[in-house]
Formats: sequence, structure tokens, C-alpha cells
Amino acid sequence: MFNRVRRMMYDLIEWRSQILSGTLPQDELKELKQKVTAKIDYGNRILDLDLVVRDEDGNILDPDQTSTISLFRAHEIALKRIEERIEEEKSQKQNIDINRQAKFAATPSFSLFVTLKNVVCKIGEDAEVLMSLYDPIMAKFISENYLVRWASSGLPKDLDRLNNLKAVFTDLGSKDLKREKISFVCQIVRVGRMELKDNNTKKFTTGLRRPFGVAVMDVTDIITGTVDDEDKQHFIPFQPVAGENDFLQTVINKVIAAKEVNHKGQGLWVTMKLLLGDVHQIRKDFPHLVDRTTAVARKMGFPEIIMPGDVRNDIYVTLMLGEFDKGNKTTSKNVEVTMMVYDEEGKRLENVIFPGAGDDGISEYKSVIYYQVKQPRWFETVKVAIPIEDVNRSHLRFTFRHRSSQDSKDKSEKVFAMAFVKLMRYDGTTLRDGEHDLIVYKWDAKKLEDASIYLNLPATKPMLEEKGYTMTGKNMHSLGNFAISKDSFQISTLVCSTKLTQNVDLLGLLKWRSNTNLLQQNLRQLMKVDGEEVVKFLQDTLDALFNIMMENSDSDTFDTLVFDSLVFIIGLIADRKFQHFNPVLETYIRKHFSATLAYTKLTTVLKNYVDNSEKPNVTDQLFKAMKSLEYVFKFIVRSRILFNQLYEDKGESDFMDSLRQLFRSINDMMSSTSDQTVIVKGAALKYLPTIVNDVKLVFDPKELSKLFTDFIHNVPPGRLVRQKLYCLIEIVHSDLFTQHDCRDILLPMMTEQLKHHLENREELEACCHLLSNILEVLYRKDGVGLTQRHVQIIMEKLLRTVNRTVISMGRDSEIIGNFVACMTAILRQMEDYHYAHLIKTYGKMRSDVVDFLMETFIMFKDLIGKNVYLADWVIMNMMQNKVFLRAINQYADILNKRFLDQANFELQLWNNYFHLAVAFLTQESLQLENFSSAKRAKIISKYGDMRRQIGFEIRDMWYNLGQHKIKFIPEMVGPILEMTLIPETELRKATIAIFFDMMQCEFHSTRSFQMFENEIITKLDHEVEGGRGDEQYKVLFEKILLEHCRKHKYLAKNGENFVMLVVRLMERLLDYRTIMHDENKENRMSCTVNVLNFYKEIEREEMYIRYLYKLCDLHKECDNYTEAAYTLLLNAKLLKWSEQPCAAHLNQRDEYQAQTQGHLKEQLYQEIIHYFDKGKMWEEAISLGKELAEQYENELFDYEQLSRLLQKQAQFYENIVRVIRAKPDYFAVGYYGQGFPSFIRNKMFIYRGKEYERREDFEARLFTIFPNAEKMKTTSPPSDDIKNSSGQYIQCFTVQTIRELPPKFKNKNVSEQILSFYTVNEVQRFQYSRPIRKGEKDPDNEFANMWIERTTYVTAYKLPGILRWFEVKSVSMVEISPLENAMETMQLTNQKINNMVQQHMNDPNLPINPLSMLLNGIVDPAVMGGFTNYEKAFFTEKYLQEHPEDHEKIEKLKDLIAWQIPFLNEGVRIHGEKVTEALRPFHERLETCFKQLKEKVEKQYGVKTCSANPDERRGNRPRSMVRSFTMPSTPRPLSVASVSSMSSDSTPSRPGSDGFILEPLLPKKMHSRSQDKLDKDEMDKDKRERKKEKRNSRHQEMFDKEFKTTDISGQSTEAVILSETISPLRPQRPKSQVINIMAPDKRFTSSPVSTPGTPKAKLTFSLQPGLNVDLNGADNSEQTGIPPPLPVKGNSGDYGTLTENQELTISITPPLHQPRLPPPLPSKTPPPPPPKTTRKQTSVDSGIVQY
Repeated sequence: MFNRVRRMMYDLIEWRSQILSGTLPQDELKELKQKVTAKIDYGNRILDLDLVVRDEDGNILDPDQTSTISLFRAHEIALKRIEERIEEEKSQKQNIDINRQAKFAATPSFSLFVTLKNVVCKIGEDAEVLMSLYDPIMAKFISENYLVRWASSGLPKDLDRLNNLKAVFTDLGSKDLKREKISFVCQIVRVGRMELKDNNTKKFTTGLRRPFGVAVMDVTDIITGTVDDEDKQHFIPFQPVAGENDFLQTVINKVIAAKEVNHKGQGLWVTMKLLLGDVHQIRKDFPHLVDRTTAVARKMGFPEIIMPGDVRNDIYVTLMLGEFDKGNKTTSKNVEVTMMVYDEEGKRLENVIFPGAGDDGISEYKSVIYYQVKQPRWFETVKVAIPIEDVNRSHLRFTFRHRSSQDSKDKSEKVFAMAFVKLMRYDGTTLRDGEHDLIVYKWDAKKLEDASIYLNLPATKPMLEEKGYTMTGKNMHSLGNFAISKDSFQISTLVCSTKLTQNVDLLGLLKWRSNTNLLQQNLRQLMKVDGEEVVKFLQDTLDALFNIMMENSDSDTFDTLVFDSLVFIIGLIADRKFQHFNPVLETYIRKHFSATLAYTKLTTVLKNYVDNSEKPNVTDQLFKAMKSLEYVFKFIVRSRILFNQLYEDKGESDFMDSLRQLFRSINDMMSSTSDQTVIVKGAALKYLPTIVNDVKLVFDPKELSKLFTDFIHNVPPGRLVRQKLYCLIEIVHSDLFTQHDCRDILLPMMTEQLKHHLENREELEACCHLLSNILEVLYRKDGVGLTQRHVQIIMEKLLRTVNRTVISMGRDSEIIGNFVACMTAILRQMEDYHYAHLIKTYGKMRSDVVDFLMETFIMFKDLIGKNVYLADWVIMNMMQNKVFLRAINQYADILNKRFLDQANFELQLWNNYFHLAVAFLTQESLQLENFSSAKRAKIISKYGDMRRQIGFEIRDMWYNLGQHKIKFIPEMVGPILEMTLIPETELRKATIAIFFDMMQCEFHSTRSFQMFENEIITKLDHEVEGGRGDEQYKVLFEKILLEHCRKHKYLAKNGENFVMLVVRLMERLLDYRTIMHDENKENRMSCTVNVLNFYKEIEREEMYIRYLYKLCDLHKECDNYTEAAYTLLLNAKLLKWSEQPCAAHLNQRDEYQAQTQGHLKEQLYQEIIHYFDKGKMWEEAISLGKELAEQYENELFDYEQLSRLLQKQAQFYENIVRVIRAKPDYFAVGYYGQGFPSFIRNKMFIYRGKEYERREDFEARLFTIFPNAEKMKTTSPPSDDIKNSSGQYIQCFTVQTIRELPPKFKNKNVSEQILSFYTVNEVQRFQYSRPIRKGEKDPDNEFANMWIERTTYVTAYKLPGILRWFEVKSVSMVEISPLENAMETMQLTNQKINNMVQQHMNDPNLPINPLSMLLNGIVDPAVMGGFTNYEKAFFTEKYLQEHPEDHEKIEKLKDLIAWQIPFLNEGVRIHGEKVTEALRPFHERLETCFKQLKEKVEKQYGVKTCSANPDERRGNRPRSMVRSFTMPSTPRPLSVASVSSMSSDSTPSRPGSDGFILEPLLPKKMHSRSQDKLDKDEMDKDKRERKKEKRNSRHQEMFDKEFKTTDISGQSTEAVILSETISPLRPQRPKSQVINIMAPDKRFTSSPVSTPGTPKAKLTFSLQPGLNVDLNGADNSEQTGIPPPLPVKGNSGDYGTLTENQELTISITPPLHQPRLPPPLPSKTPPPPPPKTTRKQTSVDSGIVQY
């Protein structure tokens, strides 16, 4: 696009400089201006700018000075021109085709321009290069030769023409385009010796024309325009003759038939270009190509259109073939034919033979010589151009001579025979075209050199046979004293002469006086003569015809024949081929015609024909006469004028009567119902108007108008309608209609006809054309007289009819634009008094006026809403708007005057007026703010802001209503709202107050304005969503209405409440509209929820449901099927299971259509269940299914549906226990800073992540929405400085869910696969934990002062819900002491062992590897069960003395340690049963370690036992322990809070985990840190010390995502791994006790669990599974699929234990489980969800985000 426009700009700059130079001739300047305007208009189109309309000179039309019809037609022409240009651009071939077709319409001939660049051919002698066009299908040449004489030097003989060898082949036409093939043929004739090998020039004969070769090129593509490149040089390969007796014609056909030519680099180089036009036109159009030096090779024959000034007298003679006896020669002769032209006296005519264009004339032409050929075939064509006066006495003479190769012999060779042919026949006609078999006479020098002797002999064999002679065999005959040779010779001739005729009949007519007896025969034969012959002698023929008529004026013998001949000639001129002879005929009538009495005879004959029109032999001739009526009457009128000039109006009355009688006869013929004359009547209607302009010169125009009126009235009803209408169109075009008096007569008849045919919908296109032309004439200011009265006639008769036609016409009609233009033109040409008169025409019939105004208002509104004109027809549209505005205002006055009082008030009429006026005001073409400043300024200067004009008028009309206003409430609220929303300040200020007037009216009527309020809320929603309204409108609305309300006694309070309500709604709707086109659909969801919450708040159920569906659609687009289901559920809950009919607003979607609420609710439930299924929320689907099943079973008794539903439910139950569901992470996101929108500013939200979405990916999506935001590097609450800053700060971290199980699961043995659903669903409480230290660091034991700070977040609604995020409504924080942390950790470790044991008991096929790693990490004596550090930290006298209140907790911790042994015992037993031989040594090591551990624990903490029966054991387990579960939880990423890092990506999910694992840090490597930040360097150092171990099974990953071992370096006795789960509301421990355990990008989780004996009643604790972790913080990423390596052990006790599994949560009992309906949503929009792009993975270390 850019390059195209740039090229156009360069072209325009260049053309502008040419125009400004002032050096161009007028015609070129005009043409260049047209090119400039065409280029500008085309550029406007491709740039989507407005269409510019221009006059014929390219000047932009002024709409004020241009009629509506002309303006419309100019738009159509401009559009068509541009569309043609666009089509041209699409295809180069099309470009040429369209150009050619367009120009052929005006100039249907073209020429081929050829430039000979070079002849690359080794000839060795002089040569003639003859080029011509050839039809290979017909095997004939179609043009003259273009001859170039080539010297032996390889250059043209005429060096002045070097590099200027140009020729143009002219007179080609459409018939040539239709030829299957056209070839460009070049023949090369060598001029020199008989044979090239003869090199002794003195010895051998020279100057002989010998065949050398040909070159042929197919130019069909160039002729048809497929190829057009004038600069391309075409190479035409050369084909030499096979032998020197090989005929050139034969070689041409061989080359055409051959696919390739072995040219050996020899050939011609030419350029070619197709030029449109005849030779005169191309000299004018292409002066740089065709000049005086360019040779013109004409077509052999006349062009398709013969131009009057084209005088030709060419005779083309072709030497065809011959047969010659060898005579006394031993071989066949080398015959040379010499052609000359002689007169009858034997004198040779000099220089009349032209062998080719570009060469001078010669006196004798010598043929090519074929060596020793008996039957030579020449096919050589030459042109003979003889002066016209010499043709009748000239003849062609051919002599034959044998040529010898040796010069001495050749001189002795004489002419051995001759032949001749006369150019004029005995009957005075020219030699016939075609082949002629000439008689060959033996040469007798004494007798045959005397032309007067041999010219009396027969020249051709047919002539000889006519004289009774025959030629048989090889006998020689003598004709008198002349011997006829047995040789034969044929020629072909073609005469192209505008002065010579080959037609005897035409010649006889031209010389009619010489033989009057044959006059009737000659007149009849004239009509059989070929048209070309007649038009060549047009003037002579017409003179002869009128001379015959006048010299026989006393009788009517020849009148009919002369009339018929005249009609025949006029008919010829009407033919397209001879159309250019029209001016010749006009000139003849005006200057040469002199028959003063011809009018009488012509009128009489014509009337006689009309009177006898029904006779079969007359009808055809009358039809031809009607077609020639225009020129017949030109002769009649001219004859009468000449007569008047001679005799001074003598016989005037007779002439008038004759014309009246003629018209009466025509009218009588028209009124007949005979089918025989239908074709004649049609011709009369078509051609009779053509006589008007001539007849009115000699006949009273008013009477002529009456005659034409009668003529039209006599057309039979219902017949020839189209012809009649076009007859009227031609009358309108005539001079008659421009005269006021004549128009008085004609116009009523025309409007009557139009009204009749429009009402019957007959020939609408012709009707529209007629009306357009009438209005066009009436618009003219000069030469047409007064028009007001005539406009009134049209208004009275046709305005309403035209209106109804427009109303009934579809927008797809091709002519609706014309009709609307007509209707607009009528309204535009009406004066103010016309409008008043229009209403008076309806008289006292009030209903007629109402009907008319109703129709008009409806039509205007329809035309404004569905404009019939294209949007870029700005001038036409603005003209229509200007006219419509004036008409609307005129009709408004009528409303005020006649339909406002109580008795005459018309509610519907006024209603239609208001709707029309508002539609006019809000139409797209008047919204100036959408236009460029230049366009806006131009429209305002030309038309003003029409919106203000109509807006103020609407306001005034509203206030005029008075007591009738209440009738328009609430219907008019919407239209008035549309008007006030127009972004024009003054208009808004003037019209917003109407709302208060409406409120006041309704309040006075009903003591409330509820209808108004409901309507404005509904309409405002639609209008703002549609793009109307802005912040300024909201401010003006609030200001203006509040001012009015506060002044009102009763509306002060309610009005103010209403105004504030609308303002709040506008705020939300504007936010919604702003975000509607946001690519991020989550943003749109936020705003949608914002709006629907508002509608719920104000109890607008219809709008509430509307936005529910919008939200549902957005969710479906994002595949958020769970959220889509919850959204639809809100709608379903509004319905009842009843037969109560559905209100209209409930059936807002086609896919949910029902008669009753129960049916609709059933449909919605089915859809919701489907969405829950797709979202894998089978628990919710089952709950809804149960409710639906109840209806099917007990209410509807639809057992078939019930069956299908129960089958679905069964599948859902199976899915719950068998399908592993991904568990999404939850993220806390805080938006801090004043740079955020108000609805998210300084607020925190909880987001539900997508399946398997890491926090880094979530953050990347988030920062795509807010690219300028800065990421906070700490999880601590932000300071006030950040909140009040102008920037944008985003805090994002992973939070853990707090699971709340339904009551039915409490104290039940339930599969974890079932309970895991509630880990990430039905959640409203979330927590985040981070370690802190209190007191000084203990180098020997980090656990002594390691506290946990746990923050709990509560959202406004449960997740998932109708959004994937909700605002945090409350935040609470507790601190957990180190001892409580140790208790949680031990409890979760025991839980994990127990769960894994249960898994293996329930599924013997589980892989053993995870169990091996778990057991090894716990029983290894180096770790001592993971509680050595606990013993050091808490089981000391010192600790008990310092914390006497913890005695009970310490006992609980010891009890938990003791309970670990029976779980381990069962695990080791199962391990022994399933271990493979390869791992047998490992198992034995395991047993040894366990034995040592068991002895130590049972000795110190007592013996605990479990039941052998799993179920029994479950029942006997302490209530603080988590129940056994049969299925593991699905791994999922959760966040981690630890000393060294906090990651959200790589820790498997655990039900109820809180995201924190606490482990000891080696004393040597730990140093004191601040509360919020830890040392990143130490973490990097620890990372380098990690090692890896591969896992043996991928299946392990699904149940136990990752087990990690600990590498303890340094003092093994101090390095005890502890896994702590932190619970809320615990005393804080010193931050210094936090231990560095993890590297970046890794995380561990923990879950709260209730611990028995906890002093605080509100505490919630979870056992936290431990993980085997490198003590230095290493943790292998789960994405790699590589299990962690076994740690390097410093001694036999280096392995510690961390386990990972489920939880037991003891909390406040939740409500009974049921399908959850989200509570009413907040009015403020939650923050937009995160973007979908990915950012670099990060970790959080003790609340600090690490990179």
C-alpha cells in the first residue's frame, strides 16, 4: 500500500509540474488534468477517503449549484470509473482488455506498430525484407507489405532510415480480434545472381529476385492485448528456403506448423505495440511513435468503419501461380513475370505499382524467379494505385521471360508470352474481386506491343468461353492472328476504392437518365446493393433519388420506390459500420439537398404506409420507415424550409394539415389492438420523439405538444409500457419540454402516466428515469421559464406515490438510489409555500394528512437508518440530510399547528416524529467528531452542525407537548437519551434537562418516577455498550439533574438518589466499555462482574441475567468451564421448579428457550452439569444432578431422562475415585501504588492458577497487563510510602489453601482421592508462612528459637466461583512456637509413613522405590528417626525450667515419636515382602538400622502397637492422627516458606499444607540475619554442595512427587533433619533459629493440624510430611523426572527423615455440603487475572524474592 501511494504521489508531482509549466497544448492539458483527477480519485478510494465528484472538465461539483439528480449521477459515474480502475489494477491483461473495450466503443479500430531493429542474416547480396500480417488458418495475407531494402553490407540501403525503420499496420478491427491466430511474416528476397555460389559477377546475370527465406512470429497475444510491452525486443528466427526452387509460401506454412526453427542465431529483432485508433487517431495520440517517416501498411480491404474522408483507390494484385511448358529448353524455364500498367493507347503508367509500404512507386514489377520450376507459385501481392480518371481506360499487362544464370545467355532471352486484364468491365463496373484465370498469348512483338490490337481479345478464359471457344488438352488455338499458349497464369485482385463500384445496379441508378426504362428495376435493385458500395456514393445516390422524384413530380409512380430507397439508405447509415457517415448525411441535408417539393411526396407516402399498416406487405416496410423517421423528417422539414424561402410560406395551411393528418393516422394506428402492428407501434414510440426538434421549426410547438399528448394517450393500456416511458424520456430531452407553454401541456400527461405505472409497479426503472429527467429540466435556472407551478404539479401528483414506492422497495434493489434521489430532488425543489399547499391538497380529510405524515416519517427514518448510498458518498449524503432536515422542520410546524390541541392530538404521529428526529440526529454521517479536522471544518462551513439544529427543535417540540408529555413516558426516554449522548456540549446542556421534565411529569402523575428510572437504566446500558457516552456526559448529567432536583420540593431526595445511582452505573458501564475490546479476556470478566453485581444490587434482574450470559461466554472462550458453570448457576437459581410462565427477559438466549421456568431451569441445569463435567468438578455436577433427578423422578416422571442422568452420575462417581485431577496453585497478588485503577488500588486478591501453572508463568501474565509495574521483592506488607506513591508495585506469592471438609466426612474412613477435591476447591481461607527468629542464635541447635509467622487470608467468596480470583476481605496473623512446630512435623511424618503403608496394602502392584527411600531416610541410625535435634532442643531440664507450661506438649511430642515405631515396623515388613534380590542387601541394612532405632525409642518413650487389621487399626488410632487413606494425593506445585528460600514451583501438593518446612542448619554455616532478609550468598554456596540421585520409577511421581535425602557434612550428631508444620496462633520463636535448607526454585509445603493438648482453643494444626532434603538447601526439580540422589553419608547415621503426604484437619464444623451458590458479588471489580506469558522462575526466601 505504501509503495503504491508513494508512486501515485510521484506521478502527481510530475504532472503538476507539467501543468504549471504552461507549455502544454490545450488538448494535452485537458487530458493531463483528467489523468490527475482520476489518479487522485483512485488514491482516495484505496485510502478509504470520501468519493469526490467532478464535472466533465475534472472540476469538483458544488452541491449548491448542482441538481440532486446530476449529483447522484456524478456519484454513479465516479464510482464506476474508480471500480474499473481497481479492476484494471488487478490484472495487466484485464487492464488492456478493459481499456481496449472501452476505447473500441468510440474508436473500433486499432493498429500494430512495428519497429525493425536489425536483420541478423548472412545474405551476401542486396535483399528485400517484406513484412506483413498473415492469417495462418485461412493461409492468406491480410495486410500490405512493409518493404525495407537491405544492402549486402548488412545495413539498410537508405542509411537515413537507420534506427528509424518504423511501420504501422492499420485498419484492424474486431473481426481481426476474433481470428484464431495472426502471424507476423517476414519474407526475404535476395536480389542478385541466380545462385549464391556464382561469384564471378561479370559472367553471371545479376538483379534477379530469388527466394531466400522467411521469419514468422505469432502475434495473437499482442493483437488481443494479452502482452503489451513496447520496449521488449522480439527475436523472430529465420528459416532459409530448403532449395532455391522452394516456394516462399510453402516455407511460411512449414514454419507455422513447426514447433521450433533451427535458426542458428539468424533472424529479425523487432518491437511491437498495439495502438488504438485509426491512422489519423494514432498520429494524434502517439506522435512520438507515428510521424511522417513511419510507413503505413493498410489492411487489404476496407476497415469495419469507413470514415467519410477516407478516400482510397487501391487495387491489390496478387500473382498466384502458373504453369509453363519448357518449350525448346531441356529443363523447365526460370520464369520471371513482369507486371506493368498501360492505358488503352499502349502508354505505360509510371510509378503506379507499390510493392510495399515504405517504398516508392515503380513502373514495372518483376516477380521472384524459381529455378527450373514448371509450376511456380508466387503469392506475391502489390498495390496498384491509379488516378480515378484513368482507371476506366487502364489495364494490367503481364509478360513472361526465361532468365538465364549466365549474363551472355540472359541477354538473348526474349519475352515468350504475355497476358493482360482490363481494370474496368464492359458494363462500366470495376474488375471483380477474386481469382482470374488469364489467357496466356504467345508473344508476337509486332502485334502485341500495340495495345489497341490485343485489348479487343478476351483476357480471361471465361471470356473466351463466352465467345464460344473452348480449350481442350494441350492443343494450341489461335484467335484470329493471335496464338494462345498452352501455358496458364492466375492472378487475384481486390479493389478498395471509394470511387469505383463493382455493382451494376448501383451504376445503373447513378446513370438512370441513360436508360429510364430500367429505372424501376434499378430502384428495386438498389436495396440489394452492398452497403459499402452505397455509402461510397452517398451524395450521388441521394441526388439521383431526389432528381427521379422531382423530375416525375406529376405522378406518384416512383414516389414509393424513392421513399423505400431513401429509407434503405438511412437504415444503412444507422448501422454501426457506417455510423460515421451520419455527419455526411447531415451535411447533405443542410447544404446539398434542394428538392423543395419533396416534403409533400414524402409525407404522402409515409401517411399511406401508416394508413395501411395492418397489411402484411406494408408492415415490414413501415417498420423500416419508422426506424428512419428522424432523417425522413429532416428531409421533409428541410424541403419545406427551402420551399418557404422560395415561395414565402405558400401552402402553409396545407402543410400543417398534412402533418396533422399524418399524426392522426399514427394515433389511429397506435390505438388499434391488433398484434400485427405491435412492432411498428414500438418503433413509432422509439423514433417519433426524434422528429420534435426539426418539426417545431415549421410547426406550432404547442400544437405539436398536444399531438404528442394524444399520441401517448392512444397507446393501448398495459401494452408497450416500457417503450411509452422511454418515448416520454426522449420528449423531455427535446427542446419542446424546455418551453414553458409546451410543458404546461405535456407535464400533466407525464405525471398522470408516472402515477399510474408507479402505483401498478410497472417498469420502475423507466419511470424513475423519466422522473429524474423531468426534475433535471425543472431545476435549470435558464432557458426553461418558470418552474414553481410545475414543481407543484409533481408534488401533488407524485410525491406520495414516490414515497410509497421507496417504502415498498428493498434495499437490495438496484434502482432504489435513483428513486431516493428523485424524492430528495422533489423536496429540494419545493418552496416553503409548497409544503403548506401540500397539506391543503388533502382537504378536510384529517386522516389523509396523518397517513401522509406517518408514511413520510417512517420512510425518512428507514432511509436514515439504512442509507441507500455508500458511506463515502459524503456529498450526496449531506445533500440528502440537508433536504430531510428542512422537510422535517416543515412537517414539525404542521404538527404544532394541527395536531397539538386536545381534540386533534395524534400520539403515534408525534411519537414517530420524535423517533425520526432522534434517528436523524444520531446517524453516523453527522457525527462530526469521527471525522478529520479538515473534513469537519468543511462540513460545518457548508452545512453547519445539523445535530444542534434538530436537537434544539426536538427540545422545543417536547416542551410544546404540555399535558401530553406523560403519554411519551417511558417510550421516549431511550430516544432522548440517544440524543443527549451525542458528544456536542451545547446540545447536551440543552437537552439533558428534558430528563428532569420527564421525572417531574411522571411524579406528578403517579407520585414516583419508577417507569422513567427503569427505562433510563435499561437504555443507558445499551447505549454505553454501543459506544456512546463519556466522562464529560456523566459530569454534565450529574450537575444538571442535581441542580434541578435540589430545587424541586418533592424530588430533592429521591431525585438525588436516582442521579447518583445512574452516575454509579455509568462509571461501571464506561469501565466495561473501555475494557470490552481488551485482548485480555480476564480484564473483561472483571468489568462484567462489576456491572452484573451492580444490577443485582439494584435488583435489575433482566440486566443482571444479560451480563451473566456475557460472563459465561467469556469463560467459555477461555475454557473456564467451571467458572462458566457457576455463572449459569446464578441464573438457574433465579428460577423455580414450577409451571410458572417464563418472562421475556428470562429467554434472552436462543439456545435456552422455554415456556415455563421449570423447563428453562432444567435446560440450564443440563448445561451446567455439562460444564462441571468438562471442568472435572464432578462433585458439583452430582449435587445438581440429584436435584434434577428428584424432578425427573417425582415431578416430571421422565424416566428416560432420569436414566440418562443417573448413568452420568455413575460415571461422575467413578471419575472421582479413578481420575487423578490436577490441583492448581493459588496466588496472593497485591496491587500497591496510586498508579493502579481505583478498583484494585492497594488491595490484595487471591487468584486460582491454571492447571500446572507455575508462579513464574503466572507472574509473566500479570506483568503483561501492567508492563510498567515493579515487582516487590518481599512478602512483607508494604509501607505507606509505597501505597501512596504514584507508581505501580505488584506483590505476588503462592499461598496454601486451608481445607474445610464437609461434615459428612468427619471421623469417617474416606479415600484421600475423594477428600483431595476439597484441598483446592470450596476454599475461602488461605495461609502463608514464613520463619522468624527470636532471641540470640544458638550455634548448637537452631530449633530452639525458630518461630513461624503464619498469615491467613479470607476471600470475599469461595474459590472456584464465577471468577478465578476474589478480593481478600480479612487478614489475620499468628506465631507458632518451635515446640509446636516440632509436634506438627512429627505428626505429618507419621502420617506419611502410615499412608504409604496403606497404599501398598491396598495396591500390591505399587513400585517399592518410594517406600525404600522413605524408610531409609527415617531408620538410618545416623538420623535416628529425625528427632535427635528435638531431643537436644526440648527434652532438656533447662528447657523445662524455662518453659514449664510446655510440659504437656513435650509429652505429646514424645508420644508422637513413640508412635512412629509401629508404623515403621509395618513398612519394613511390607518392604521385605516386596524387595527384589538386587535390593536384598539394602533391605538387610534397613532391618538392622530399624532394629537399633526401635530399641532406642521403645526404651526411652515406651512401646506402641497397631492392630494387624488395617480397619481395626484405623479405629484404634489416636484421634490426633490422620486416618489411613487408600489413594495418594495428586502432586501439584505449592509454595514454600523456609529460612533460605521460598519457591512456588516444585513441591508436591499436600492436603491442607501451609507451604513451610523447617529444618536445622549446621551451626558452622549459619549466621545471624534480619527478620525479613536472608543471605543469598550462603544459599549459593550451599547449592554447590548438592548431589543427585535418580528415581527408579515414574509411577512413584504420581503418588509421592519427590523424596529427598540429606547430606550432612560436619557434625552428624548436631545435624538432625526436622520437618515442621507451622500452625497459627502460636507464640513466636526467635528468627535466629530459622535454618537454611533449600536452594532457589525449590519449595516444600506444610499443612495445619490440630494437636491435642494445645492450650489455645482456636489453634488448627496439620501434620506436615517431611522431605528428604540436602541439608545445604539442595532440592531436585520435579520437572526433570530424575529422583534425588542418596546423600553421601559421613557415618552410619547420616540419613534423616522427611516424609510427605496427607493431613488431618480439625476445625470448626462447616455447613452441610450442597451445590454452592456464590454470594452477592462486590460492587468493585477484582483485579484482572494474570497474563499468559512466562517470566523467569524466581524463589522466595523468608519473604524475600530471590533471583
